[in-house]
Amino acid sequence: MLVEIDEGSGFCFGVTTAIRKAEEELATEDNLYCLGDIVHNGRECERLRTMGLITIEHEQMETLHDAKILFRAHGEPPTTYEKAEHNALTVIDATCPVVLNLQRRIKREYNENRGSNTQIVIYGKNGHAEVVGLVGQTEGTAIVVEKSEDAEKLDVSKNISLYSQTTMSLDGFRQIIDIIARRMNATNSVAKNVLTNDKGLVFKYFDTVCRQVANRFSDISRFAEKHDVIVFVAGKKSSNGKVLFSQCRKVNANSYLIGQPDEINPHWFQTAQSVGICGATSTPKWLMEQCREKILSLNFDI
Repeated sequence: MLVEIDEGSGFCFGVTTAIRKAEEELATEDNLYCLGDIVHNGRECERLRTMGLITIEHEQMETLHDAKILFRAHGEPPTTYEKAEHNALTVIDATCPVVLNLQRRIKREYNENRGSNTQIVIYGKNGHAEVVGLVGQTEGTAIVVEKSEDAEKLDVSKNISLYSQTTMSLDGFRQIIDIIARRMNATNSVAKNVLTNDKGLVFKYFDTVCRQVANRFSDISRFAEKHDVIVFVAGKKSSNGKVLFSQCRKVNANSYLIGQPDEINPHWFQTAQSVGICGATSTPKWLMEQCREKILSLNFDI
């Protein structure tokens, strides 16, 4: 039986950089604080914990002083940086460059249109760390839409500037664009990604989905198609994992979501000639390799 690991699966650039920065610090320090899980994968977080990484939440940061703290790839709002400075914390900033660029764009737009008839809308998951950081660039005024029903409730009597969380699906983003354009009756194209309606209202939309993440939807579909069984490895907290696994299931009904090797069921492979192992942007390669070893060691005489 062929057992193949998807070469395109595993940590994205932002997560890889954050983990590298943590490992570099822990090579010379006994411990390092990290604000929130450095990655949404329990096994990887446990590995780094044994090296000295201490995960804390924002409430605990309030009482932390004179220490080093790592801000993960998701990014943080300005208020977190202010608190770190107030508490004399040394910040190791591992914000993903793609997220950092998006934060700057949203902040610039907010400053340019402050007090005007323009509302900033972010397509993303409410409460997600990246979205919290993006909304923070607007002093909490940006509106988050998570699904089409939310877009149907937007106030379309104002100008709208739409952005996307970097890890959302392109199809979902396009659907939100269509809904807003329809509700505003914005059909007049005055520039790239800019529509207006007969009342002079402006709808601007910016495709800020990370291409490294977006490309995985088509890549993982092709990977799932060519195997009899798919084992998708992801942490329970990974929203990216849930979306990518759902895509696998659409293509291959024999797709199974697991968090670690001991969740593998031998019955899944009884008639399989090829098995594909893939994962989220938060899934370490070493964990997928452990799953491959587990499958190859199975006794199928059951």
